Amino acid sequence: MRFRRDPYNIVLRPVVTEKSMEGKEQMNKVVFEVHPKANKQEIKTAIERLFEVKVLKVNTVSMRGKKRRMGRIEGKKKDWKKAIVTLAPGHRIELFEV
Repeated sequence: MRFRRDPYNIVLRPVVTEKSMEGKEQMNKVVFEVHPKANKQEIKTAIERLFEVKVLKVNTVSMRGKKRRMGRIEGKKKDWKKAIVTLAPGHRIELFEV
């Protein structure tokens, strides 16, 4: 399947962990799972168009999938790409606000 470069194919889902929520509260950084072939500039424009915010910086990390085992059968989760997006002061993305 060919990779289409529109915002809905680039940004796949938010990453919700204790560490990502702490970064969101303290440093105005939000973490997303993104398409492995997307570059930083594409991620920046996709986030700005989808959430209508100003992005200062994008850091990316290629994550290796973890090995899993069920009985004698060994497997592996897929490799994925994580984007840590720094938002401009005053801009917020309301994901799971209480």
